[in-house]
Amino acid sequence: MEEFLKDLLKNTLHYGQLLIVAVLVLVAGLWIIKRLSKWLRTILEKKSIDPTLTPFVVSMTNVTLKVLLVVSVVSYVGIPMTSFVAILGAAGLAVGMALQGTLQNFAGGVMLLLFRPFKVGDFVEVKGYAGTVKEIQIFSTLLTTTDNKVVLIPNGSISTDTLVNYSKMPERRVDLTFGIGYECSIDEAYSALRDVISRNDKILKEPAEPFMAVTALADSSVNIAVRLWVKSEDYWSVYFYLNEEVKKEFDQRGISIPYPQRSIHINQ
Repeated sequence: MEEFLKDLLKNTLHYGQLLIVAVLVLVAGLWIIKRLSKWLRTILEKKSIDPTLTPFVVSMTNVTLKVLLVVSVVSYVGIPMTSFVAILGAAGLAVGMALQGTLQNFAGGVMLLLFRPFKVGDFVEVKGYAGTVKEIQIFSTLLTTTDNKVVLIPNGSISTDTLVNYSKMPERRVDLTFGIGYECSIDEAYSALRDVISRNDKILKEPAEPFMAVTALADSSVNIAVRLWVKSEDYWSVYFYLNEEVKKEFDQRGISIPYPQRSIHINQ
């Protein structure tokens, strides 16, 4: 019994020291990895690396270093690596089945970086949300909406869903329809629209001149379609400008914008 107690005390002290050192190494390693991640992000930003790649590279490096740190600590404690690898394999299979959605998001992030349907700073619409891309991380993408909300969307769903990138092309077309009364002159309405368009320098003449035409003789109005091209970043300013200025110009010229109306005939 005395020999057993001596061996027990000896082993306890030995493995206790190993465990304390392992914990200290783990804590110090996590702190160093955090500092390295910040340093790597700073270096990539100073080197003018594509901002789309920076968050992904930093996240990948962070995860890889943490895995290596855990393997090193486990090896230092004295757990045989063959047994550890076997345990990791079995655990990996179970975790993989439980986290198949997460793995899909990781694969989706890789696909997004390979095919580049959008980059950081683009204005996109996906999964019912529209906003500016702030970061593409390992498992998700961060959008900032126009009302300054942060939306986190899994990469897996982005890679398999329909996505609209409003910033991909340098120009966008503004499509609007204005209705005038049947008693109003179509030529006068054209003249008013041309005057409004000519007062805005953001409206382009390429790739096409501003276009206008009657599209429908509707129940209550004659509908005139207006199509013109602008820089992508000027889309909304021109859109709001046209709606406001056309109304003012129509009012000055006595061109009515009729309400929906219906004629009722009563037979007595």
